[in-house]
Amino acid sequence: LARQFSEALVLGANGAFTLDVKESQGTVQNVIDAPKSSPNTLFIASHSVIRQAQRGAKPFSKNPGYYDIRALFPIPFQTVHWLVRQDSGIKSLTDLAGHSFVPGSKGSISERLTAAVLQTLGIEKKVQLLDIDVAGAPAAVMSNKVSGLAVAGTFPVPMVNDIAKATPIRLLGPQPAELPKILASDDNAVEQIIPKGTYPGVDSDVTTIAVPAGVYGSVRMSAETAYALTKAFWSQQAALTKKNPAWRAVDAKSVEALGIRLHAGALRYYD
Repeated sequence: LARQFSEALVLGANGAFTLDVKESQGTVQNVIDAPKSSPNTLFIASHSVIRQAQRGAKPFSKNPGYYDIRALFPIPFQTVHWLVRQDSGIKSLTDLAGHSFVPGSKGSISERLTAAVLQTLGIEKKVQLLDIDVAGAPAAVMSNKVSGLAVAGTFPVPMVNDIAKATPIRLLGPQPAELPKILASDDNAVEQIIPKGTYPGVDSDVTTIAVPAGVYGSVRMSAETAYALTKAFWSQQAALTKKNPAWRAVDAKSVEALGIRLHAGALRYYD
């Protein structure tokens, strides 16, 4: 995704910018590095990690530079997929009671949100959560050794697609009455729709939850640069969706989920 949007920014700005894409150790490290990064550094993060840094909560230490972080534009969210076999008889999250389920690797978004959702629904002690290698979870589902699994990522998630091609699946999501309680239990999560047809055999939209992600910078970046980069991204968003279906999930509403004050240059573009 980083390479795709960097190429889009170069095209959208008619070559006015050259971007160097670097791999990091993750969003936490990105935020730790933000106060000392160059003015034109862009980084990927979630608003929850940035707010954690601003509070000085572990693993962060107090640094006023965290309050200089500004949002530019969103990228595809980390969307939670609760997948079960169609022949499992499970048609809702509450139906997971009495079944075995793989919530994802320890500390992952899917593991954390699955635990929060089951607790909110009052069935956390009734679901057998299995701590197995995530790489082996698809085979366990397809061989009917477990009822389902959870995974978070930008859709379409290759793992989910592969399982759906081999075995009829059902994607679960909160019921309308459950959704407000689930969102209230974790202020990092937002509502997300996985459109019908995203995966083989999933013929209707699925309401689920996701952790927002976005591209952020610093107040040290000039307003002119932030404006030009934001404009360049949105001018290429339609082209990005043709390269990768994951970009379809990014729209104007996604900006609301960035959760951090917009850079003055980005705000000028949105106005």
